[in-house]
Amino acid sequence: MTGDSKPPVSDELANERTYLAYIRTALAFVAFGFVVARFALFAREISVVAHISIPHVGESRLLGTAMVLVGVLVGIGGGVRYATTHRAIRERRSEALSPMIAYAGAALVVAIGAVVAADLFRF
Repeated sequence: MTGDSKPPVSDELANERTYLAYIRTALAFVAFGFVVARFALFAREISVVAHISIPHVGESRLLGTAMVLVGVLVGIGGGVRYATTHRAIRERRSEALSPMIAYAGAALVVAIGAVVAADLFRF
């Protein structure tokens, strides 16, 4: 790449939009994980007031914590991906996402969805 040649602005802006999507997704995982983890506290309080027994409230804390950690990983992954793509744009080369990373991300989301669905069907 020559010193005076700059990459297209649209490429840089697209990379920034993608990074913001990663951050938005990470925040959604963190927020939803917090809500799921706090469901255990809410369920315990309701069971005391209503004098009923609610099983498996400890699992929501574990699932919520796992979702928060996934959110942190998504945020870190988004930052790494932004930096990698930014470098590739500056060097005018293509940097495709590894299919294995895409499959692993999809599998993780499917696993979390399956656990949440199984937990909801239990009640």
